[in-house]
Amino acid sequence: MAAVTQRWVRGRPAHPNGPTFLTYTPDGTKLITAGSNNVIRVYETGSDDEPTNIDDVQDNNTALAASNDIFITGSEDGSVYVYTLDNYLYDRMLTRCTLPIRDIALSPDGIWAAIASDELEIKIIDTRDMTNVFYIRDLPKPPKHLSFHPSGSYLAVSCTDGVVYVYSVSTEDPTLRNKFDGMIRRLEGEDEKSSRVIWHPDGRAFATPTATRDVQVFNQDDGHKERIFTGGHMGDITALAWSPNGALLATTASDRKILIWDTKTQKIIARYDYSGVINLAWHPTDNIFSFVTSEGELFIYPDFLSAETLPLLKQSMQPAPFVRDPLAETSGNARKTLTNGLKPALESRTKRKGTPDSLDDILGPRSEGEEDDFVDDDDGAGYHDGVNGYGKRSYDFADGFEDREPKRRATYRSWQPQIHEPFQPGSTPWRGLNLTGFVWTVDQDSHHTVTVEFYDREFHRDFHFTDPYLYDKACLNENGTLFSCPPSDGNPAMIFYRPHETWTSRADWRTQLPAGEDITSISLSESYITITTSSSYIRTYTLFGTPLRIHRQKSSPTVTCASWRNYILTLGNGPVGASGDAQLLYTIENVKRDEICQSEDVVALAPNTTLKSVFWSDQGDPCIYDSSGVLLVLLHWRSPGQARWVPLLDTKTLERLRGGKREESYWPVAVAQGKFHCIILKGGDQYPYFPRPLLSEFEFRIPITTAPAPADEDQENSSVGEGQRLEESFVRSSLMLSLLEDLTSSTHATHAQKSEVSRREIEVDKVLLQLLNVECREGEERGMKALEIVGLMRDRSGKLLEAAQKIAGRYSRGVLQEKIQEVAEKRLMGTDEEEEVG
Repeated sequence: MAAVTQRWVRGRPAHPNGPTFLTYTPDGTKLITAGSNNVIRVYETGSDDEPTNIDDVQDNNTALAASNDIFITGSEDGSVYVYTLDNYLYDRMLTRCTLPIRDIALSPDGIWAAIASDELEIKIIDTRDMTNVFYIRDLPKPPKHLSFHPSGSYLAVSCTDGVVYVYSVSTEDPTLRNKFDGMIRRLEGEDEKSSRVIWHPDGRAFATPTATRDVQVFNQDDGHKERIFTGGHMGDITALAWSPNGALLATTASDRKILIWDTKTQKIIARYDYSGVINLAWHPTDNIFSFVTSEGELFIYPDFLSAETLPLLKQSMQPAPFVRDPLAETSGNARKTLTNGLKPALESRTKRKGTPDSLDDILGPRSEGEEDDFVDDDDGAGYHDGVNGYGKRSYDFADGFEDREPKRRATYRSWQPQIHEPFQPGSTPWRGLNLTGFVWTVDQDSHHTVTVEFYDREFHRDFHFTDPYLYDKACLNENGTLFSCPPSDGNPAMIFYRPHETWTSRADWRTQLPAGEDITSISLSESYITITTSSSYIRTYTLFGTPLRIHRQKSSPTVTCASWRNYILTLGNGPVGASGDAQLLYTIENVKRDEICQSEDVVALAPNTTLKSVFWSDQGDPCIYDSSGVLLVLLHWRSPGQARWVPLLDTKTLERLRGGKREESYWPVAVAQGKFHCIILKGGDQYPYFPRPLLSEFEFRIPITTAPAPADEDQENSSVGEGQRLEESFVRSSLMLSLLEDLTSSTHATHAQKSEVSRREIEVDKVLLQLLNVECREGEERGMKALEIVGLMRDRSGKLLEAAQKIAGRYSRGVLQEKIQEVAEKRLMGTDEEEEVG
């Protein structure tokens, strides 16, 4: 069904500029609005008469809820009042809070009112008796939105810390049922953006806006992600609501659009262009839709849906959009009962039993939901119609064709492979950061304000500018900052580059992409600009805008890209494995030489993990960070077919997490100066906080074995722990040496780099000497391993091998000392290499 744009409806001035709220009574007879002035308006449904005004109410209303008999308002001064709808008069004060009211939710029966304010508690008050009240007081941050479950048994709370709490409120002692972190974004209480939980009318799922401007559906039992309504809005969502039967979803955002989605297909079926919409509501029974704007205007939209889409609204209750709906699967397996022109079977007459030792008798009775027959009507030919009342298949060829009901075709769930979604490395909802600085954006509704700040302000000066193009991606380095924006309002996607220093009067530039092509990721190096697009193109530009190269990536759809000097790393979706997940493939090419270093190789991700970020280290080695908290580096990537992913750090094994006392994760920033630089995310945070997150750094520690024992343990455990630490140090220092050797052998190495290689070789041998000392100390039975350790040493001068002999002599290991002497003599004569070749 194609999306259509409907006609324009004139707004009605209802309130002054500012936050404006509306709600229908459950029976749909009245529409109530409240705003920043001291007037509440009540509109009769279907009437063009002037609304009924209730004057002298509190100013700066911030919340509104209604039943058939009363409506309740909350204000910025913390007061909550009740008004009657039979005479439109003030009835009583329900409660008062010390801080502004943020939301009011009425239970479906209209008896209980949940009140949220900037305080760290929620009041649930009996609207008939204000003394009957109970509290939710265990919130770490103030609540922003409240939503009752259709049954009235649960209350969903969206807090300003980005966490959704679901409480059971069926008793006077509310209990926390579920805590869902990472579903919604962090928002202030007065923010017009929405993080509201909206329960689907069937009560099995709920939906929330996400930081990526989508609407995600979650299973209400475990918070599992179900279907997603994506790709509709280019601005932050401000309001959303299910239709009364759950067949449609209405959303509005700061991009001046109202979208109507088909719940079953998650497709847009209608678009409406209105700016500043902050609240909306479906009529409970009729084809009427109403919404209010930040300018205080009310729009009442009769005949809202067209004749083409109206049948969706007239349907009975529709199921929530599950990826795998258990109810649908159960009903799909139900037995069909076709009379086929025969008389209904008598209740006393049973089905024909099988013969002795028949298959049914051997296997026993069928379980619930099991298929009756192994033959499926998979082509709709009608040869399998089920059984009749006597337990036999129907034979209906003698029936008249005119009276025959159409046979139901067998339905199948279409299979879709799971692909890796595109992302921008280092990107956050407020843009992104690296070791050079960070970019942050403020949404000003009609435009953005972009600020670029640097950590080292002696070399770079902060700057900011007004962004009318609404850039959604950014990256920066020492030379400049790169931005991109998606296509919108008929304008194509565009990239914008601004250098930090230039000797000309103006050096920034913009370029547009072909129509219909969106930008999925961007990268910036010292030499080139690279972008990947929705058309699976990889476009490369020089730093000042000259198109250099364009090609289509073999592994598609594209996922992301990263750059370092003349090298470009691109990632895309490859073949689909047996699990239904697409493999993630990477390619590395040298743009200047037009050479491929690695072509369509596999990104080594552990099962059930996803890629979180990809970047280059300060020494020019590709690194990835996955969802399990493991940092990996690509070794030997300059040699085709020789690359391998090696773990540098498993953050789950960090000392600070031992004992489970901390609940934290890590946002990768960079690998530089031999350390992992990141931002610590507390609790279940998904993104770094704003505006200037603190950077932390951790030493590499390759996961060789379990964490070594503390130093204050007994001597035996202490020796084991020391050996484990030295073994990890040997593997890690060998890896760092290999990375440096790859760099020096493939580039014009400087004298300092060559000297660094020699120094690291000596460091590796020193670690082996310490490990040899531990083995000799443990006893003569460890002599074989001790000799093996000596064989791993790279020393050609003989000095370190001589030190190894002294260590063996110190512990009176005469046999080992002699064998070390033999190794030293062979290495001095060069015969050890001949043995290896042979």
